[in-house]
Amino acid sequence: MAEIKLETVAKTFGAFAAVKGVNFTVDHGSFFVILGPSGCGKTTTLRMIAGLELPTSGRILLDGEDVSALRASARDIAFVFQLFALYPHMNVRQNIGFPLRCQNYSRAEITKSVEETAKLLRIDHLLERRVGGLSGGDRQRVALGRAIVRRPKAFLMDEPLGALDSEFRRLMCGELRELHDRIDATTVYITHDQLEAMAMADRIAIMNQGRVEQIGTPQEIYDRPNTMFVADFIGAPPMSFLNVQASLQRGDCNIKIDGIAVEMPEVLADRAEGRLALGVRPENVSFADSSPLRGRVIGAEYLGTTQIVTVTTANGQVKARLSSGQAVQVGESVGLALRPDRLSLFDAVSGQALPSALHVGGYHG
Repeated sequence: MAEIKLETVAKTFGAFAAVKGVNFTVDHGSFFVILGPSGCGKTTTLRMIAGLELPTSGRILLDGEDVSALRASARDIAFVFQLFALYPHMNVRQNIGFPLRCQNYSRAEITKSVEETAKLLRIDHLLERRVGGLSGGDRQRVALGRAIVRRPKAFLMDEPLGALDSEFRRLMCGELRELHDRIDATTVYITHDQLEAMAMADRIAIMNQGRVEQIGTPQEIYDRPNTMFVADFIGAPPMSFLNVQASLQRGDCNIKIDGIAVEMPEVLADRAEGRLALGVRPENVSFADSSPLRGRVIGAEYLGTTQIVTVTTANGQVKARLSSGQAVQVGESVGLALRPDRLSLFDAVSGQALPSALHVGGYHG
């Protein structure tokens, strides 16, 4: 397996810039997820890593070698697509072994590699079956088997679970991550599903409009988003934003919501003026009768052990994740308590987070 590095990689199609100067490194053996909405440039980025598209500018390094101008066949990378693209006239054994046949492996080598791969994927009992009669989950395993049978330097996966129903997707998320760990793979995985990304990734790159907004571990991205886009894209429900009045200078942080002072970590920006937004996750909001910060309950969503309660305030809506046993009535006035060490402050115009004593480092694309 190998390290993958992108250095200021860009791709344009005529006047349209699909990818705009992307930089990141996928460490050897890591599970790296590129996450973002449709049209953000994530699939184009993956296709450039694979050699299915060549970059307009920038460099792509595979295990230290510049492969920017090499086509897919010269990169020793396996690609798994959302659509399984299996050969319907072949059985499972023939589908998995097809890449080895194309490389003129001997019949004995093909048999050994196919059977080892099928056993690894727990489909060795299906080797003589035609793929057309298999379930969606088993067809996905066959597609994975065809990718891993020749042990390439890296695996690239473009929403490989997108065609499966929700139950199979949850199952396959765990199996994909387990497979990655067992074969010591380097994997780049594309998805627009944040739950898949958070469940499987070592690190996540979040893309928006052709740029990388943030790179970090799932916890780093969730707890300390670098932009309002990331804060809104990650989380179910996403981060809530409240308009605030603020006077900020280094060492002097005065933030108020509707005239009420809010405690939060020291802001490290030298100075901040203009429109600001205070971000808070639902689990960091609680009800407190004594709190001067008030709002009115406008809805509650029951989720089993918890409930998501929506409260409207003079400065915007906020969602709170509360125990389902806590009595809440639509229309009642409640006091809101915000956990100080879990608040984020953003420039509401640029969308950028203002660094605080607890929000340092990270990646800004």
